[in-house]
Amino acid sequence: MNRDNRNKYQTFIYWGVTALLVLSGIVLLVFLLIKFDRVLAAGQMLMGILAPILYGAVFAYLLAPVYNWVRQVVEKASSRVITSPERRRALGSFAATIVSVVMWILVVFGIISMMIPQLWDSIMGIVEALPTSLVNLQKWLEQVLADNPEVEATVMEYYSMGVGYFQNWVTNDVVPNLRNIIGEVSSGLFTFLNVIKNLLIGIIVMVYLLNMKEKLVTQMKMIIYSIFPVKIANKVLEEGRYVHHVFGGFIIGKLLDSLIIGIMSFVLLNVMKMPYVLLISVIIGVTNVIPFFGPFIGAIPSAFLILLVSPLKCLYFVIFVLLLQQFDGNILGPKILGDSTGLSSFWVLFSILLFGGVLGFAGMIIGVPTFAVLYKLVTELVTYGLGRRRLSGDIEQYEDLDHIDENHKTFIKK
Repeated sequence: MNRDNRNKYQTFIYWGVTALLVLSGIVLLVFLLIKFDRVLAAGQMLMGILAPILYGAVFAYLLAPVYNWVRQVVEKASSRVITSPERRRALGSFAATIVSVVMWILVVFGIISMMIPQLWDSIMGIVEALPTSLVNLQKWLEQVLADNPEVEATVMEYYSMGVGYFQNWVTNDVVPNLRNIIGEVSSGLFTFLNVIKNLLIGIIVMVYLLNMKEKLVTQMKMIIYSIFPVKIANKVLEEGRYVHHVFGGFIIGKLLDSLIIGIMSFVLLNVMKMPYVLLISVIIGVTNVIPFFGPFIGAIPSAFLILLVSPLKCLYFVIFVLLLQQFDGNILGPKILGDSTGLSSFWVLFSILLFGGVLGFAGMIIGVPTFAVLYKLVTELVTYGLGRRRLSGDIEQYEDLDHIDENHKTFIKK
């Protein structure tokens, strides 16, 4: 067989394989769309099975900076006493593992031990004080609206309707269904115990991953270079480093930012003599992890709790949250996070709504860095496509553009 015929058959084979792969992809996509419910259920089941591994991977990723820092400090401090590099590294890894596990225990169980008793006490206090709180709220509304009888009548009418609806709900729905509620509580208890089990297994997985992360990264590089050409493999590694930079910088920075906001809330709310200070501070700190919407998500239930105690303190709390959000958004947040994502405010909002709608609470947390990575990839693809057509990749060249001259590639403005 001569060269021309061989090249012709190779071309046919190439296009045949390409058509087969495209057709297989279309069939797979149609199958996923038709059986979406079953695929989603299978995915959720698989995620439930792998939950301890996922927990451990997240813990290891978050504690990797602490682990690396402790190991370096211990290796450097022991260099005068231990001459063997292997023994110094083993000692550093052991010390770093102990510190990482202790920090994990302090953070996780510290939050649980603080929040659950406070949450229980708060709920019992609200239940006991609810009738008195409703009466006080009614008296306060009557005093505020005393000079406007018409407005007072309208507001009190809706207030009475709301109270009546609430009492009817308690009498007709909650009390008769206590058995179902107890069953749901029992189910929730089993879910809680399952989460505790996943956390405990996750910490074991975390220890393994922290001590073998360099080997895993090396093996991943070998796999990438075995699959792709060198040029593409180098690009994959470059993009992987960018993903690590964005996710690591954003998530760890956001956790630090939320910790500072939670501590500030605890101190300032104590000074303001607000009720349920510890519970509200934890709520504000945890929800602050969510960009943009976080402070308001935490403020709504917190404001309602304070409203039942004192409407005036509730007003002060709302003003406090607005000032705290401005401080965090304009001073503290940029100081800690910098420009880690490079996204404008609109794309931040878009990514939170998109990923939050798909993945829930977790999506609202990882949505911004995930979209930042996708945004960069699309930008690079657009720049590459323009470069192949010998067109400028400078965005300013396309402002007020009418068309591009086909022959000379010149930009014709409006």
